[in-house]
Amino acid sequence: TVKGSDYLADQDAVIRMTKDAAERIYEMEHWGCPFNRNAEGKIAQRPFGGAGFPRTCYVADTTGHALLHTLYQQTIKYKQASERKEMVIYEEWLVTDLVVEDGICVGVIALDIISGRLEAFQAGAVIFATGGAGRIYGNSTNALINTGMGMAVPYWAGVPLKDMEFIQFHPTTLVGKNILITEGCRGEGGFLLNNKGERFLEKYSDSKKDMEVAPRDIISRNIIREIMTGGGFDNSYVHLDLRHLGEEKIIQRLPGIRDICMEFAAVDPAKDLIPVQPGQHYTMGGIDCSTECETNVKRFYAAGEAACVSVHGANRLGGNSLLDTIVFGAIAGSNAAGHVRNSLDKKGEGALNNALKHGEQRIDALCKSAGNESHTDIKIALNKVMDNNVGIFRNASKLKEAVNEVKTLQERYKRIKINYTGKRVNLNLVWALELNGSLDVAEAVIAGALAREESRGSHFRTDFPARDDTGWLKHTLAYFTPEGVRLDYKPVNIGPFEPKERKY
Repeated sequence: TVKGSDYLADQDAVIRMTKDAAERIYEMEHWGCPFNRNAEGKIAQRPFGGAGFPRTCYVADTTGHALLHTLYQQTIKYKQASERKEMVIYEEWLVTDLVVEDGICVGVIALDIISGRLEAFQAGAVIFATGGAGRIYGNSTNALINTGMGMAVPYWAGVPLKDMEFIQFHPTTLVGKNILITEGCRGEGGFLLNNKGERFLEKYSDSKKDMEVAPRDIISRNIIREIMTGGGFDNSYVHLDLRHLGEEKIIQRLPGIRDICMEFAAVDPAKDLIPVQPGQHYTMGGIDCSTECETNVKRFYAAGEAACVSVHGANRLGGNSLLDTIVFGAIAGSNAAGHVRNSLDKKGEGALNNALKHGEQRIDALCKSAGNESHTDIKIALNKVMDNNVGIFRNASKLKEAVNEVKTLQERYKRIKINYTGKRVNLNLVWALELNGSLDVAEAVIAGALAREESRGSHFRTDFPARDDTGWLKHTLAYFTPEGVRLDYKPVNIGPFEPKERKY
């Protein structure tokens, strides 16, 4: 994990994650997660990129889906006990503001999408586990809700975003569909082929040894290099070959991928080649927090992809996102619950009322705007800028152009017009509110990428192709100001593993 992070991960955080990993996995199993088994009946593990040996526990090719439903079943258990007030679930709500008074989080403001009502929630502690910001890009495997709003809300409230320049591009997404083709395909023995039918990764020094199970940042760059030098198909993709695995193994180990390929690309992986290309997949950066999931705002915690502890550093290894989520999700929940149990004081009524009033005024202004700009047009333009200028290969010229483009889009946003102004299920309003967050988060990504004049992990600068530990073995911290991003820095926690050249 530390090597895969290109030595930007905080090693105290990595040690905490690996120390807690087994307990959390057994907990998921006891709750009913149907992990695959090996011949001895133990939880099976498969190789993922950069791991060194098979270490990733899995559920066929739907591990995340299985974990999600296992956890959801647990929430339903507590929801059914709601007469004891153990848990109340607010479905279809959008948090618009984190309310902070004297450096302490006192609650949130949220929009009930169904009724259109804005409401203040007073809280003894708040946890954000809202996922990444992938949808600031156009070519992304992320769900449509991953707009970055969950990062923007605390960012606006004074919480810094850490290492936002580090965006992971997964090597294999289904061409034209942006659907993830899991790394498990390559872990099971799949090949990446160019238009000559060659396993082209052996041509590149950094992927020659591990080939298809090299780290994601390396494979993604080498796919693009192969395409740029004429080895791709239609100058845009390569092929993933699973045919040699055999139909029986594909049906047993990769059933979901087979269904996806047959449904969305009309190809059967047991017989046909799969067209794949790199696409945005994960946000390594996020809400700056400690190994206890604490932020610079008391009583506000963050976990999962929304947070940056940082266990992934400059590049996340496959499988570590789900591990990060269940390990630090448990830590955040335990710490927040402990705080609430030990402190029954209720604070911030005045701050909450003021924030609620301000939120209502903002929504009213959006709905009454006489502007002529469409949120859809601005969103499409943002996606284009991020895809073209802040992708796998970056340079100062493209990044400066992106800075100017996003500034222009932020000005256009001030003239946005919402055509439907009804209160109930006003998705135009929701999308407009989220777009504000997307623009500011994108600005933070670009600012970090332009400032970091080196290449490390997923951040590759063609004008600074070498890693620079002397100048850049440090985290970036993006702070929101009305004038734009203010960058600061903090040191990386170096533990038992001293930084050295990252070779595979």
